[in-house]
Amino acid sequence: MSWIDLIGFGPNGRGGLLLWATLMTLSVTAASLAIGAVFGAGVAAAKLSSSRVARVLGDAYTTILRGAPELLVIYLVYFGGSQAVSAVGRLFEYEGFLGLPSFLAGALAVGMISGAYQAEVYRGAFHAIAKGEIEAARSIGMGRVLRFRRIIIPQILRFSLPGLGNVWQLSLKDSALISVTGLAELMRTSQLAAGSTRQYFLFFIVGGILYLVLTTISGQLFAAAERRVAVSFSHGLGRS
Repeated sequence: MSWIDLIGFGPNGRGGLLLWATLMTLSVTAASLAIGAVFGAGVAAAKLSSSRVARVLGDAYTTILRGAPELLVIYLVYFGGSQAVSAVGRLFEYEGFLGLPSFLAGALAVGMISGAYQAEVYRGAFHAIAKGEIEAARSIGMGRVLRFRRIIIPQILRFSLPGLGNVWQLSLKDSALISVTGLAELMRTSQLAAGSTRQYFLFFIVGGILYLVLTTISGQLFAAAERRVAVSFSHGLGRS
């Protein structure tokens, strides 16, 4: 069987599986980025807090999650989460093993890692906001919630967009490590296809190309979003 047939969409081809695995990779990466946004926003708020305890906890989170190997975090979340779920099951007199779903475990683990990087992105974006804008909002009587909604959030999103693009690329590559949980994402599917056909070089090259396609398209989309935001803010400031 030729290599075209192997990666095609015929009865013996693996094209359909690779396409589905690519969509699964995108899904788990998007989920991890959303989870990371929640963690990142909370940690960034802690690091910007006036409370020393909150700042120490925020620093500890980013130091540990950025310093620990990604694979170790995935193992801890997957197996530790499965043990926790099984312990809860025993409280309801269920004696079997309850495993944490692979998608959930993978998205949560990569999301926690992503959150450590997103926290630094949001913190840097906050410091990039011109202090005069916040002072001007205070001077006209804007309350804290209104300032946060109209001044701080839009500016943070503007300044954090390039950094979030880098975090997305990082999470996209980290998603390959989720294959250890059994999730049929792109790396896992490429590995299974290579093992069943003995065409290791072919399927790992195809998998690498698909990852390159995803990262390239993602980079272009984030670049377009950055240009769009820059134009919007320029118009908002009355510039041509």
